[in-house]
Amino acid sequence: MSGKGRGLGIAAVLVGLLGVVLALGSTVYARNSYGSSTISSQSMAPTYKPGDRIIFEKVGGSEVHRGDVVLFSAPDRYGFSGSVVQRVIGVGGDEVVCCTGSGTDARITVNGKPLSEPYVDQGDVDGVHKTYDVKVPEGRLFLLGDNRSNAMDSRFFASDHDGTVAESAVRDRVTDDRTVAFVIGSAVIAGVVLALVGIGLGIAAFVVRRRRAAPVAPWPVQQG
Repeated sequence: MSGKGRGLGIAAVLVGLLGVVLALGSTVYARNSYGSSTISSQSMAPTYKPGDRIIFEKVGGSEVHRGDVVLFSAPDRYGFSGSVVQRVIGVGGDEVVCCTGSGTDARITVNGKPLSEPYVDQGDVDGVHKTYDVKVPEGRLFLLGDNRSNAMDSRFFASDHDGTVAESAVRDRVTDDRTVAFVIGSAVIAGVVLALVGIGLGIAAFVVRRRRAAPVAPWPVQQG
């Protein structure tokens, strides 16, 4: 193979392999670290309404914080093994009390401090006018829906650890940051493009090699 053909061949292999590794690696990372789902209930309205598509990152319950929206599984409580979407109000050691004030002035307190909740439906943090005073055990979470008048959340399971959910039940955390999804998508596209460029370089190397190997017809000799 000529120097030019050999160079194109080497470039084809390197660029093609880089593209395949980048595309496959990004895809595997995305599948193992992130996912998406569609909201099917009114319990998290108006933050997430039925039909809304959410993106979530796969985390453990010990990694979530107050205010996070999480997906968890509680088949004994809800009668199905699918994920339930609710917001973390209290973590292990917190005291969650409802409520101070009334109407739109009502506030849930966490460790004695009023909780600002601009995300709740129509500003109603109480919803069903159900009082509670819960000391969240370590390793558990107190969870509420944003639609307090239409959410089967920790308030309605007081007989089961005061309604709290084990951290181990948490599967994912919803994220509104689309940066990671954009970066991963861009990496996959870039990998595919590089793989195609590698194929193109490989074809070019093959063409150059064929041309170099083709026999050259002798120059005609003039008889005199």
